[in-house]
Amino acid sequence: MPELSVVVPVFNERDNIPPLLAEIATALRGKVDFEIVYVDDDSSDDSRAVLAAQKASYPELRVLHHVTRSGQSTAVSNGVRAARGAWIATLDGDGQNDPADIPKLLAARAAAAPQIKLFAGWRTTRRDSFNKRISSKIANAVRSRMLKDATPDTGCGLKLFERETFLRLPYFDHMHRYLPALVRRAGYASQSVPVGHRPRTAGTSKYGMLDRLWVGLADLRGVAWLMRRAKITGVEED
Repeated sequence: MPELSVVVPVFNERDNIPPLLAEIATALRGKVDFEIVYVDDDSSDDSRAVLAAQKASYPELRVLHHVTRSGQSTAVSNGVRAARGAWIATLDGDGQNDPADIPKLLAARAAAAPQIKLFAGWRTTRRDSFNKRISSKIANAVRSRMLKDATPDTGCGLKLFERETFLRLPYFDHMHRYLPALVRRAGYASQSVPVGHRPRTAGTSKYGMLDRLWVGLADLRGVAWLMRRAKITGVEED
């Protein structure tokens, strides 16, 4: 069984698949036993065929395909459920996360206290458009104030977390943006780790500014409700 499963959700990212796969393999081979689980969210381009062709070059690669388009959180969740590693690293499929930062998250885990179950990438220098940077900054500030999750960047796709802990969390669409708060609700802790960020070189973003705003407000109210309703207590057996 691999120690680490790298889960990568993709939708219409055919040109980003081969270079990102090569970078993941370069970053991890010889350092950790791993597998790579790509989840194709019913792409309308030939991402699925590109992934199938890559399996001959990457024995670590497994490919899942959604029968209907279901979104990034569902892709991440299904990838984690299919994964065999005890720990999960996630990456966005657009190539903006650098796989060379995965060993940095693994090193943080090795030095951390056992109650820390999530290591969240923190993009200290964003390589996005001005509008995207501003909207993310506002969203992070509002979310942090409401949820008190002590996380500067929950939108970073680069994360490392324990599979067992993730599977205990409540599932909902867009949950991947609230993992630090959900992990805290479960009685554990998270740690932010500075990582790099790169400009997109192929394909187009799948999120619009207004889409994120309205959906994010609804999600934020729901997660705040979940946080208020949580009951965490120690358990002793007599």
